Amino acid sequence: MQGPTGFAFNRTRRAYLATQLSIADTHWSRLRGLMGADPEILPFGSGLWIIPSHGVHTLVMRFPIDVAYLDKGKIIIYIAHNLKPWRVAPVSMKTSSVLELPGNTLKATGTTVGDEIEITLGRVQEPEHA
Repeated sequence: MQGPTGFAFNRTRRAYLATQLSIADTHWSRLRGLMGADPEILPFGSGLWIIPSHGVHTLVMRFPIDVAYLDKGKIIIYIAHNLKPWRVAPVSMKTSSVLELPGNTLKATGTTVGDEIEITLGRVQEPEHA
């Protein structure tokens, strides 16, 4: 995964979802996503933020992923746990971006619908306190 990088932090649970977050914010990078990638490209602690996006698919993917649908305020409005390859996740017009993470990341961090996610470009730093 190339392009801008950053991190995703669950402000509600006080847990990092990704400390090596790639951003897919161009037509090509959103279309390509993780298609055809080896599982090693998405180790625990990494992720892909697709913006804008109303939903995802795992066609031509080779491993399951966790998916968090975010509204404009970066509040999680839908979660797909361990979405297997060759599936199509729901489309939601309320969704403005999507986080793709290694399978089991959301469960391991206790992340649920309604959690607030902080996404910041650049290297990991201590998040602001609410």
